[in-house]
Amino acid sequence: MEIGAITFFVKDMEKMVTFYRDVMKIAIEWDGGVFTGVQLKSGVFFNLCQRDALNMSQLTYPRGINGTMEISFGVPSPEDVDKEFERLVKAGATPVKEPISQPYGLRESVVADPEGNLLEIVAGIPEES
Repeated sequence: MEIGAITFFVKDMEKMVTFYRDVMKIAIEWDGGVFTGVQLKSGVFFNLCQRDALNMSQLTYPRGINGTMEISFGVPSPEDVDKEFERLVKAGATPVKEPISQPYGLRESVVADPEGNLLEIVAGIPEES
């Protein structure tokens, strides 16, 4: 098996479409309905679906910051991790983990989207020669 789609079940479609389209720069087109999605360059679909359209009463949703999963967004350089972290926080994302260089060769940070889903911003640290 391989991943074909990532879907967030969202409470506020308009807020989440605006965040992912305007802030995260994902080319989402939305007609005002309960579902939207876009196929990314990787081939994986990124989808948003209104929670109350699911008709699955047994589902529950975390409140606050959702620590059950994260989506990782790669950027070209370690400096871009810091720039994107600052940009996202200024645009309304919640800071979760300030940019840090890890001993395993990555610079990473984490923010939460407007509904508390974790978004990691990460880049490899070039090896010194």
